[in-house]
Amino acid sequence: MDHYAVVGNPIAHSKSPTIHALFAEQTGESLVYEKREAPLDDFEASVKTFFSQANAKGLNVTVPFKEQAWQMCDSRTERAEIAGAVNTLLRDSEGGIVGDNTDGIGLVTDLKKQGGVLKGKKILIVGAGGAVRGILQPILRECPAQVSICNRTESKAKILAELVSSLGNVDHGSFESYTTAFDIVINGTSASLSGDLPPLSNSVVASHTICYDMMYGADETVFNRWARRQGARMMIDGLGMLVEQAAEAFYLWRDIRPETEGVMATLRAI
Repeated sequence: MDHYAVVGNPIAHSKSPTIHALFAEQTGESLVYEKREAPLDDFEASVKTFFSQANAKGLNVTVPFKEQAWQMCDSRTERAEIAGAVNTLLRDSEGGIVGDNTDGIGLVTDLKKQGGVLKGKKILIVGAGGAVRGILQPILRECPAQVSICNRTESKAKILAELVSSLGNVDHGSFESYTTAFDIVINGTSASLSGDLPPLSNSVVASHTICYDMMYGADETVFNRWARRQGARMMIDGLGMLVEQAAEAFYLWRDIRPETEGVMATLRAI
């Protein structure tokens, strides 16, 4: 039976085995998907040990190993190359390890399924860490009118803006730089996990604005509660992004694209 896993540290909290088990049941695919905790100082050896098994077909990679996964790949997709991080590993026809990053397409797919339109829109992306870097190329492929990247340390936002400047109209600034309304505001910081908010101007949100927090939890995130107070049209958390990026990985591995709405409903109910 084909063998897949998610590798990270810590890993006990991961929803990936549940998601992929639901995908397998839905599509009639026969596979095993498990959690694997890699030592912080020995990630590469853990990956090689996994792929040394004849039935090992693919790995998902989560924190803190996405950058290490990028470095150890034999080849990478364009979106992984730009992201500088890899969350999906698979074998090529010659047995080499290919790295991909499905995070960005997961966000874009979820946003579009929930009624969001990116083409021709003004988008503010909050944060300039690895999570944001992973979503920039797929977002810019949707041809927004403008993408603005803001961060506490503006120099980090500048680096990302320059990295993708050839893909579209991108500018950068500090959290406080932007004071006019955007069509879409995406929180790519982890502030919600600690109950904090980036110091954004309330005026970046208007009645037409969609606010998307890449984080999620059992309750509405702090960022989305703030967006609701500002009168945003829609608030979306990152659970859909998690499911959609997993669906993209499943497609890469199995050449079958699973349905995600039922999986989302199941996860919300757990």
